[in-house]
Amino acid sequence: MINKIQNAARAVPATPTRNTSAVPATSARNTSAAFGDMLQQRTVNFSKHALARAEERGIELTSDLMDKLADSVEKAHEKGAKNILAFSDSQAFIINIPYGRVITTMSGEEMKQNIFTNIDGAVLL
Repeated sequence: MINKIQNAARAVPATPTRNTSAVPATSARNTSAAFGDMLQQRTVNFSKHALARAEERGIELTSDLMDKLADSVEKAHEKGAKNILAFSDSQAFIINIPYGRVITTMSGEEMKQNIFTNIDGAVLL
């Protein structure tokens, strides 16, 4: 399982990559432009904490799951959400939308024991 998580960490950059050549030097980069870059790349980033939790909880980061998470981020951004809970019956992800970053993950059993705070949206995977 450790190899699967390590491989996923290589496939999913820890920090958003930005193409700064497209932004004029005189203007500040706004959230919409950064989000547009992220959508073109179709990636969702995982914090170190989220990667560690996924490994601990046996959550496999497949390409299908990554596509679903990217779609969730896109839909949530369209609705103006800032932090969402993307979940299925067996796993959940708290995602910061402006940065497209998974903050933490949990398994289905853990979801039954938790209250989710500081989110303004939810997406069913």
